[in-house]
Amino acid sequence: MHTCGTKIFGQKSRSPGRHLAVAGPSAPPWAVRDDIHSPEVAVGRLRLTADDREIGRLAVPAFLALVAEPLFLLGDAAVVGHLGTRELAGLGIAATVLQTLVGLCIFLAYGTTAGVARQLGAGRRQAALAQGIDGLWLAVVIGVPTTAVAIAFTEPLISAFGAGEAVGDQGATYLRVALLGVTPLLLMLAATGVLRGLQDTRTPLVVAVVGNIANLVLNVLLVYGVGPVPRLDIAGSALGSVVAQVGSAAALVAVVVVAARREGASLRPDLPGIRTAARAGVALLVRTLTLRASLLVTTFAVVLTARSHADQAVPIATHQLAMTIWGFLAFVLDAIAIAAQAITGRHLGAGDVAAARAVTRRMVGWGVVGGVVTGIGLAALSPVLGVLFTPDQAVRDALIPVLVIAAVAQPVAGVVFVLDGVLIGAGDGRYLAWAGLAVLGGYAPLVLGAAAIADDWVGGGLPWLWAVFSVVFMGGRFLTLTRRAAGDRWLVTGASR
Repeated sequence: MHTCGTKIFGQKSRSPGRHLAVAGPSAPPWAVRDDIHSPEVAVGRLRLTADDREIGRLAVPAFLALVAEPLFLLGDAAVVGHLGTRELAGLGIAATVLQTLVGLCIFLAYGTTAGVARQLGAGRRQAALAQGIDGLWLAVVIGVPTTAVAIAFTEPLISAFGAGEAVGDQGATYLRVALLGVTPLLLMLAATGVLRGLQDTRTPLVVAVVGNIANLVLNVLLVYGVGPVPRLDIAGSALGSVVAQVGSAAALVAVVVVAARREGASLRPDLPGIRTAARAGVALLVRTLTLRASLLVTTFAVVLTARSHADQAVPIATHQLAMTIWGFLAFVLDAIAIAAQAITGRHLGAGDVAAARAVTRRMVGWGVVGGVVTGIGLAALSPVLGVLFTPDQAVRDALIPVLVIAAVAQPVAGVVFVLDGVLIGAGDGRYLAWAGLAVLGGYAPLVLGAAAIADDWVGGGLPWLWAVFSVVFMGGRFLTLTRRAAGDRWLVTGASR
């Protein structure tokens, strides 16, 4: 392993390396050929290179898979919502607990993608799949005890939200059953990471769509009961989700296992390999915790500001809607980041720093384009988006300036998301963890301080808090990530970092 020196934005590499272009259609998707320059295809005035086509091949299915889940979750909410307000509120609390437990383990996907892609780039397909199997076993090691502990503490977890007894009972009923899906969900994350590392984002898309459709059908059947199927109310929604998750996990794991057997990789748990995967995951876990903590601090700042309003619900509801829209737009940019993880890991595994630099520049460019497009669209639609979500005119009016601020920040977000994916793909999780802690340490006191005086500012407090979020939090991430990407220390080549 070694590091090589080049600069990120258009400067010539000081290290030898060949550009890797995608091989012909008869070759597997991870194959490469020794073209010095990427062939270009003209689309109108836009020239698409082989890098662009590869980015699109990975990013488009990843985007569709990312979008599929929240759309089907809306269907789940609609099914449960027809049971009553208490059931829907209980679902909201239980889903928050479940999504937090699973969301903190996203490193199972990200870390596995980077490791498998590196091995693949180094021409070690058997080792790539062996590392993927280690990731699957790590998912089981984490999932089983997490499930047991969470089930034992279901009541305290629900009670911590301070909901009333009626809502809490519904939430606890849902959560007890839904927690049985934690291990399958973690297996899905790990298996998806393996397939992304193998440069395959289509299989996870197919499984996501089929699994979510099955989930919706099962929810209707089990919640309301049809024919011989008994009515289970909110427990039926949780059970339907668990069954769909088990089926989806089985499908993804089966694809990985078949590939591993074909390459002669062992399916048995390898303790050193599992420990290595766990160590790599710690840094990514810290990164994820800093991101979630920053969002929680932002929400807390909004609540502090709302206390001085005649109707506290207006700024809080406005912030929730704005964050929901921000999160949806993030899927567009996150899809490029997923492609970045797979492509960067493969190029560095192959020892081709020049190719890693070239494709990073291209992906950053697409991130900016994506951010500009989403920003323009968001700004243009800001006067009408509120109508889709709420009949409250006060919330609609408050939402417009917040969305305009979010729109201005979209190009910066595009660069941030892409470079985050690049550095994850490079296995630079330790830097991401420290950078996340630094940004959080600077952002938290500023946004909380702004919340204390924001009401005295022109336009009310919420737009100013979003300005702080955009400038300090997103700006801080932008500075830490671009600084790292412009240097050389993340460019560690070889089959392992």
